[in-house]
Amino acid sequence: MFRSKAFSLLKLVPLVSGQSNLAYKFIHPVIASHGHRCHRSVIYEQRYRTHPCSAGRQTINAETKVMAEEELPGVLILGIGGTHGVLENLAALLKKHFHLITMKEFLGNKEEMSKKIQSVFVFECRPAIDRELLESLPNLKVIGNSGVGVDHLDLKMISSFGVKVTNTPHAVADPTADIGMALMLASARRLVEGCQIVVSPDTKYFAVDWLGVEVTRATLGIIGMGSIGYKVAQRARAFNMRILYHNRNRRRKEEEEAVGAHYCAKMEDLLQQSDFVMLVVNLTPETRKLIGKKELGLMKPTATLINISRGAVIDQDALVEALQNKVIRAAALDVTDPEPLPRDHPLLNLNNVIITPHIGTATVQAIRMMAEEAIANMLAVLNGQPIPSEVFPK
Repeated sequence: MFRSKAFSLLKLVPLVSGQSNLAYKFIHPVIASHGHRCHRSVIYEQRYRTHPCSAGRQTINAETKVMAEEELPGVLILGIGGTHGVLENLAALLKKHFHLITMKEFLGNKEEMSKKIQSVFVFECRPAIDRELLESLPNLKVIGNSGVGVDHLDLKMISSFGVKVTNTPHAVADPTADIGMALMLASARRLVEGCQIVVSPDTKYFAVDWLGVEVTRATLGIIGMGSIGYKVAQRARAFNMRILYHNRNRRRKEEEEAVGAHYCAKMEDLLQQSDFVMLVVNLTPETRKLIGKKELGLMKPTATLINISRGAVIDQDALVEALQNKVIRAAALDVTDPEPLPRDHPLLNLNNVIITPHIGTATVQAIRMMAEEAIANMLAVLNGQPIPSEVFPK
């Protein structure tokens, strides 16, 4: 599994009037994922050149603006707007620090554009990073991934080109933990089914025996106690839940006590005791199909499986069988494999499943924070500064 040096991104420090070099200062308390935290801080300054202009009422003509843009480091993006492109407000944010080059512009003039591109901003897993692209970008130094998961990137291949990879672990933690809690509550209280009953033209009355289960005081088993898993535990504590967790590394005693979490060295013990099992792991060769027929069989028949990590962490065929045969009560999934599922997939026809379209970080705030964190990462690489969140191949 990859290792990530994670830092919290704070607000930008205003510049002194008349300063010719744009300088942003960030303070990053080191927070190691997967069970380790440090409390030292690293302060660094990020600089890159912009075209100097004098203060006062002097206007900047079009030629000067072009020159200023050309001096910014080039960043490759898939496009702006549309179904898969970078959102327009994020593109505007990137333009403050980079010369944006879309994939269409790059393919239309490879010889010139390839020399300008020093970074790639990956948004929603796009553009795809393959060997052909890397070979065509001789000055590429960093790939800034917007999001924490990097299973769509071949880290070893990218590293062989001398290119660094960064991600955005801090921007994603709160919203992803929120969606985990939302799925747990929605499944427990059968909110989606309830909504369908209310709006159905066939509904004549509300059945008194239509019941859900309570989250309060239930046992939650968290598999993967990194930053997101810990945020889930913090939220679950407010529901007076009994919290179990399984992780590669045990959290410090004071961290466990802060949320009332109990460590399970064996995942099997967690599965057997939990009313709700939430998956919060990275997708790696070791975690692919982590939950299969055997693991589902260990769970309580009244238990619910919640997945906010990656779809391939679950053996979906085994999950379908378990849900159809009432081996477990229900499942609530923000991720599947593939996404979206084929329209005839059996998971889509089960009434004890909730599936959302991978919206763990789909909030106005999170999307912007991820872009800001990615920008900080890329600028740090380009300026030879300490990198807030670098991802290394195993």
